[in-house]
Amino acid sequence: MATSEIQHTALTLHDQLPILQVAIPLLAAPLCVLVGQRHAAWWIAFISSFAAFVISCLLLVQVTDGSYISYEIGGWAPPLGIEYRVDALNAFMLFLVSGIATLILPFASASIGQEVPERNHTLLYSCFLLCLTGLLGVLITGDAFNVFVFLEISSLSTYVLVAQGAYRDKRALTAAYDYLIMGTIGATFFVIGLGFLYMATGTLNMADIAARIAEQGDNRTVRAAFAFILVGMGLKVAIYPLHHWLPNAYTFAPSAITAFLAATATKVAIYVWLRFMFGVFRPDFLFDVYTLQFIILPFGLIAMFAASFVAIFQRDFKRMLAYSSIAQIGYMLLGIGLISATGLTATISHLFNHGITKAALFMGVGALVFYSGSSFYDRLEGRGRTMPWTSAAIVIGGLSLIGVPGTAGFVSKWVLVQAAFEKGWWPIAALIVASSLLAVIYVWRVIETLYLTAPAEGAARREAPLPMLIPLWIAALSCIYFGFDGVFVVDIARTAAEGLLTSPTPLPLLEGN
Repeated sequence: MATSEIQHTALTLHDQLPILQVAIPLLAAPLCVLVGQRHAAWWIAFISSFAAFVISCLLLVQVTDGSYISYEIGGWAPPLGIEYRVDALNAFMLFLVSGIATLILPFASASIGQEVPERNHTLLYSCFLLCLTGLLGVLITGDAFNVFVFLEISSLSTYVLVAQGAYRDKRALTAAYDYLIMGTIGATFFVIGLGFLYMATGTLNMADIAARIAEQGDNRTVRAAFAFILVGMGLKVAIYPLHHWLPNAYTFAPSAITAFLAATATKVAIYVWLRFMFGVFRPDFLFDVYTLQFIILPFGLIAMFAASFVAIFQRDFKRMLAYSSIAQIGYMLLGIGLISATGLTATISHLFNHGITKAALFMGVGALVFYSGSSFYDRLEGRGRTMPWTSAAIVIGGLSLIGVPGTAGFVSKWVLVQAAFEKGWWPIAALIVASSLLAVIYVWRVIETLYLTAPAEGAARREAPLPMLIPLWIAALSCIYFGFDGVFVVDIARTAAEGLLTSPTPLPLLEGN
């Protein structure tokens, strides 16, 4: 598919959208602390997140035809200058991340009152915006070292956000520390890989790196770079068996933070994998193909079953969802390992569909915790009768997690099954269906707890506050809407997948050399 470039002269506000996507939440983060008033800080966070969402929508509209936007920072042309490059893949991810952030903040305004000390609210909103800035920056930048910088911005703020759960459970501090250690190791491996790439190519612009690697062919330095980046981002993705930081981080972080991270953080890490595996190294190299087929694909299959089995035996709703996230990451890895347009379409579709599904489920858990004070099953018995609207939204999210027809989760899993059949790998398709049946078991356990057990004696019928219930139902209804009308997601995902599999567009500066 031919790819055209939209070259901006950076004279109007519309031309500045790529930099505003990152600059608005970045500038709003310290403003929250300077204001020092938690209600004002929430409004600053919400308005800046909503602005980022609107910008992402405007960017997405421009690149759905397969074109891309190139924005030169400071007017310095790439590869010498830093470039923000927006195509269908990262515009779609920008839409997801900024949309989830906008959805989570109203939920957070009610939930953090019980889970985070009031004196820390402005700090939480500031770190939330820094995390959002980092995630958006990772997605939009075309500079490899900038990816590392923005990853660290998001990671450092995430450690603080997870630690805020210590107000309710001190184990949040241990979870944040484990996350910090593993995240630091992953970041170190990643930046070492970038160093090897710079040694081999002398540039940090990702499009330029891809062109120069293609010219010089395979060598040990490039292989070393690939290995370090693969393992480093594998820790960030929480690929099985590098996932041990994730269950505790999701379990003990404040509910709103868990919902945001589960819907965005690992998805952005998978995006980085996609960008480097298919946009930089390319499957033209045998070591790339072999790694995808003989390492990534098998580990994806193992994750689908191992994590699902562990999820079945959990007694904590949040921990169960954490392990199910590891299993769902396995589906995304499987799509990557198929190395086909349909496989990548399934992966990118599942990034989006799983994001909205997990946002709904973790917000649902947070609404239950708001009154029960715990996410253990024995504290949630009968909540389907006392909190019917909250419980109904959780059921919708659970059905999407399984992949029941009519939900968003079904659409991406169906595309993944199609990708397996295209390869003639019918046993893989059978395993996809079998692993989904395991999801039925742990989702049914939640339904049984909510509806088929008696509520505690004297439990009053009361729903979650509207600031929690409205975002929860927006996410739940999104699971249904994108289940019945999945064309929007699949079409954009297919455009993004085809863009990844076509040869990178050379930079104008390179053409003149």
